[in-house]
Amino acid sequence: MTQILSVGDRQIDLSTPACMGILNATPDSFSDGALLNDDSSKNFKIDLDKALTRAEAMVKEGALFIDIGGESTRPGAAIVSLQEEIDRVIPIIEALHSRIDVCISVDTSKPEVMKQAIAAGARLINDVRALSLDGAMDVVKNSNAALCVMHMQGKPETMQSTISYDDVVDEVIAFLREKVSVCKENGISPSRLLIDPGFGFGKTVEHNYRLLAELSRFSELQTPLLVGVSRKSMIGAAIDRPVDQRLAGSIAATAHALAHGAKIMRSHDVAATMDAIRVNSAISSARKS
Repeated sequence: MTQILSVGDRQIDLSTPACMGILNATPDSFSDGALLNDDSSKNFKIDLDKALTRAEAMVKEGALFIDIGGESTRPGAAIVSLQEEIDRVIPIIEALHSRIDVCISVDTSKPEVMKQAIAAGARLINDVRALSLDGAMDVVKNSNAALCVMHMQGKPETMQSTISYDDVVDEVIAFLREKVSVCKENGISPSRLLIDPGFGFGKTVEHNYRLLAELSRFSELQTPLLVGVSRKSMIGAAIDRPVDQRLAGSIAATAHALAHGAKIMRSHDVAATMDAIRVNSAISSARKS
């Protein structure tokens, strides 16, 4: 498997795993999006200073990527209009690109948001719908941005109500294999691709832990693996704690994911995640020596 990820004009060496910090530009994020609200506004509006301060803190803690999302994809989340999503994420991307040296990722499925985000400085498209919307493939293939394709059964607004698998691991791997193949056929270089099993996206708690337990199987796809388990309900189900008390559980899952092939960890808690990455790297180095 290639260890180099092409992100715009950057070549990212993933032989040592990296951390992706989460910046939610949404009022209904399950975790922390509302913290970026402009307190002077009656309606939800991103405070750019708060967003930049949060991003700067995550970069100082070790984040190599900042993932910016303007539409919540939590279970049952409502669809956000195109203009609303653009208004939420593009100003942050522009400001971040001009002020901080970091790989900017945009968490979106809408082709027009992708296009404007790339123009504003984003160099990674993180698409939970795996380029399924008309025009999304064209935007990515005609750019030099990297792409993360994720597995999701159903849609965010209904994905937890109609869950059905014969074998969740086999089916998720088959889906991602097909998506990677289609991307390559459309001229997207393998060096620009990441895969994500989609923890929490159309899966029960049992499905999520089965995927985590068999994470090493995803290495057969020969594509770097991004994992996002930070503070998710699968963690809460195991430890019976609310969202803001799931750090230890999230890091336990992170440590397992790193030991079984994850190359990028998407996290709300960058400092702790970087500690897990450094310890994992120390163990790997000791094993090699």
